[in-house]
Amino acid sequence: MSETDPSIPSLETDPATTAEDLSPNDNVTPVDPLEQALLDIEKWKDLAYRSQAELDNFRKRATREGQETRAYANGELLRSILPILDNFEMGLNAARAESEKSMIFMGMQMVHRQFQEFLKDFGVQEIESLGKAFDPNLHEAVSQEVTSEHAEGTVIRVTRPGYRLKERLLRPTSVIVAASSAPDSPAEA
Repeated sequence: MSETDPSIPSLETDPATTAEDLSPNDNVTPVDPLEQALLDIEKWKDLAYRSQAELDNFRKRATREGQETRAYANGELLRSILPILDNFEMGLNAARAESEKSMIFMGMQMVHRQFQEFLKDFGVQEIESLGKAFDPNLHEAVSQEVTSEHAEGTVIRVTRPGYRLKERLLRPTSVIVAASSAPDSPAEA
């Protein structure tokens, strides 16, 4: 049982007390219990809907982050393999210069094909750059070369191939970019 102050009028303890019996100074406004219950229901329904929406958003975000983590988890490993591939390709080119019919060259060529398939299976793609416009997001310019054969800003040589893992850049392509000819200097008199 709860103890109440007998000096405070209560509608629950005294069934004979009505709203008219209360003085205006009592600051008690009678509330219809049905209206209050309906307001509470609406409040809790709104809270339930919001909580459900937050939970759905959390699940979607967690799923998306998990997929990204799995998709790019091998990025560091693949990035560390790229210099090995560069050195292997230099060896392959040296073997090609010796003789394309040698067993060493043919064996290295088969390993190179396997290496390329391995990278492809993991979603690694070489960035096509030769003849394309220089893009600082994909290319790293190591030098410029004055030429009239290509438009200014065009990639004319690739010094080191660049790679992408799905949509992310693993390594930029090192390139040489075409430059316009230098302006003629005034004739000396």
